Amino acid sequence: MGRPHLHRDPREPEIIEEVRFENTEALRLLCGERDGNLREIEARFRVTLHPRGNLVRVIGPRSGVEAALDMLRELYAQALSGETLALERAATRGKVEPLPTQASTSSDVVLVTYKNIRLGPKTEGQRQYLKVLAEKDVVFAVGPAGTGKTYLAVLVAVQKLLARQVNRIILARPAVEAGEKLGYLPGDLAEKVNPYLRPLYDALHDMLPFDRVSQMLTTGEIEVAPLAFMRGRTLGNAFVILDEAQNTTPEQMKMFLTRIGEGSRVVVTGDVTQTDLPRQRQSGLNEALRILRNVPAIGVVEFSQRDIVRHPIVQAIIDAYEVDSIAYPTLPLGQEAEHQ
Repeated sequence: MGRPHLHRDPREPEIIEEVRFENTEALRLLCGERDGNLREIEARFRVTLHPRGNLVRVIGPRSGVEAALDMLRELYAQALSGETLALERAATRGKVEPLPTQASTSSDVVLVTYKNIRLGPKTEGQRQYLKVLAEKDVVFAVGPAGTGKTYLAVLVAVQKLLARQVNRIILARPAVEAGEKLGYLPGDLAEKVNPYLRPLYDALHDMLPFDRVSQMLTTGEIEVAPLAFMRGRTLGNAFVILDEAQNTTPEQMKMFLTRIGEGSRVVVTGDVTQTDLPRQRQSGLNEALRILRNVPAIGVVEFSQRDIVRHPIVQAIIDAYEVDSIAYPTLPLGQEAEHQ
């Protein structure tokens, strides 16, 4: 909906320019609540803005239109980077600053969701994780459940996809069952493995609207697949996350790591204490950490119980299991009954 033209110098002729914004979530943040940011830009540069779909038409004197376009593009770039925006009131061209928050500093915010929720690190370990993710092309993140290993990786992947720094997100998990057999489950292979990929879908739906996730899955911008589907592929210009990597075999891990293509970033997450592999099988995650830990281009982040951000009871449960494992160490197979 258009707004009345503001008073302008009649000696300066009007021009009309249009700017297109492909990302609708970032455009919504750009406009602000009830188009408050657009009204501020109109008042500051004495122009009229007409938002229509993903286009914004700018009408006014050339100097005002050019300044308004610069401001719009700056706001859009900030929105893509995940900051909640507010135009500072001084007449500094194109400058914006994030809204203050008690929960975190602006540098902590990775993404502002479609529900206007600010997502970012909550512990010092998570902040260090994000720092390593920004610096390294391949990152291993290991630690107990609830520390945000996978969630933050998906968060960074979504931010980079929205900013067009990568062309797609690929999320993979090994389909290894915790005491269950895939063959007993109904459906075809995709339906059998879907429950194992559910946590990745849940993280995506926290960050993007359901219909947007569905659209991206259809177009291939986001792919969620079992690890076996990676064989024979080259994964270029993608943000690739391998979750639950403690359940990979050494062969699977090597296969996955050698899929990395030009322009890709890779994150491998897992908990080395929670493998579901048969006892005689070595974990590919453990082997990869041993072999690759000292490779300069690879980052390794180890989370501790201090980084758990789930319900506080999760911390208590993990602590109790650790105490029990010290008091009653795991016995060789076949001796459990004697111990009881």
